Amino acid sequence: MKITDNGHRYIEWINPEDMHEVTLMWLSELNFIKDEQSFLNYLIKHYTLLLIDEKVFKKTKEMVNILSKTEKEIDDLIAKIQKHQNGLEIMIDEKDELDLEKQYRNKHRELILETTNYFRDYRALKTKLFDFISTILKKEKNKRLLN
Repeated sequence: MKITDNGHRYIEWINPEDMHEVTLMWLSELNFIKDEQSFLNYLIKHYTLLLIDEKVFKKTKEMVNILSKTEKEIDDLIAKIQKHQNGLEIMIDEKDELDLEKQYRNKHRELILETTNYFRDYRALKTKLFDFISTILKKEKNKRLLN
């Protein structure tokens, strides 16, 4: 389920300082997610032998592909947000450039939707991945206890 623009125009009332704070928050969260992705990659590499078992290989491959896709998406999203943040000058330069300001607000609205969708999708992936790895580890632990 993707979050879409419902037509509300509250973004038109957000002041430039709030837009700046929001973009800083997004960048902070995205950089934290990049660190998490490194940890998830470590988990996958560390438990490779368990994950390449023929019973779970297909699911493992799917998870790795999705994780790789999110890693590529995050770099693009960070670049978009940084570019957007650099363009904030349009909103605070004391010039009346209504068309440019409107475009900036529209871009901010698009980024709200894009980051919200990314955060939601990433949380779902992370939950699936942790559940998947913990299930495999539990099975391995049970095998060791039986031997």
